[in-house]
Amino acid sequence: MQAFVGDGKISGGGFRRGEGACQGCPVDGGARVRDDEVAAELAQPGARELLERAPMSRLAYNGSDGFPRVIPIGFFFDGDAVVVCTAVTSPKVRALAERPEVALTIDVGDTPADARSLLLRGTATLETVDGIPPEYLAASAKVLAGHELAEFERTVRGMYDRMVRISVVPAWARYFDFGAGRLPGFLRDLAARS
Repeated sequence: MQAFVGDGKISGGGFRRGEGACQGCPVDGGARVRDDEVAAELAQPGARELLERAPMSRLAYNGSDGFPRVIPIGFFFDGDAVVVCTAVTSPKVRALAERPEVALTIDVGDTPADARSLLLRGTATLETVDGIPPEYLAASAKVLAGHELAEFERTVRGMYDRMVRISVVPAWARYFDFGAGRLPGFLRDLAARS
């Protein structure tokens, strides 16, 4: 791993997309890492499962008043970006247009043995689209099927003339599987000392 804070290595740090080699890679909180490291983190089977199957994420961003927000929101992963969709009048649209830096968490598990979490950071790209973005319906199809999905689609098509598609290509990623021992570095270090 090529992740650094100042001159010290991040223990168990995540991965940030760069331009290949770490010289000249974009920096996130002092961490320098490579595109292939982000891809490797996202390719973890558990991370893939969360991206493809989990119905909810938590999106963190700074509101227009400068204070942070964390909201639960359905999402769809298109293979490159996490996509969430919302009304054009949503407060997050204005806030993200001003401050597009975001973090997302996708997690599951009710016990420590089952707890899995994918943490992502990136820059939101906003696109206003006519009608309903296909990603919005695809995200809904994770939890709805058959008649329920058809009714949901009918309802939202009558509700929204336009929506905003918010895409976040992960620039930093970290996958944890607590039951399998894939822990944050500080916890791994504490466990090793006990």
